[in-house]
Amino acid sequence: MTIIPARMTAQLEGDFVVFLIGMRINTWWKIWKWAPVAAAMPRMLIELAKRPELGLLHARPFFGFPNIFVLQYWRSFEHLHAYATDNALEHLPAWRAFNRNIASNGDVGIWHETFLVKDGAHESVYNNMPLWGLAAAGAQVPAAGNRKSAKGRLRQTDGADQPVDV
Repeated sequence: MTIIPARMTAQLEGDFVVFLIGMRINTWWKIWKWAPVAAAMPRMLIELAKRPELGLLHARPFFGFPNIFVLQYWRSFEHLHAYATDNALEHLPAWRAFNRNIASNGDVGIWHETFLVKDGAHESVYNNMPLWGLAAAGAQVPAAGNRKSAKGRLRQTDGADQPVDV
């Protein structure tokens, strides 16, 4: 990954969704229980990468045994929900298999959190970072001018309120 030696921010017009989804391996010795759950997410991400019209803007997996999670940015909740409930796509069959094979037996935990973000109700800053997070989902632009401060990026000031020289 190329490091961008500058102070940058993310620009993404319109509403969007931040979706966190993950699993927790509770019984590590039961590989036959958690391996199929772990294998399902890469299939979904590959499918979504090949079909941008489904609405996924960007995804980034994180691994930290016993937890695995994926940070996702979606164009809308409608896109996310349509993907989650379409029997012809990867998610719904995997979810059904989880409920059939594991359900609430304690072997593998699954979770998700959904955040609906209104246009302009977000701000970010990246300095000496590769393309990351929301900037990878939208566009990365210099954190200068009215984007110099957090309040400026939130459209509350003209950005001149930045308390640190940058």
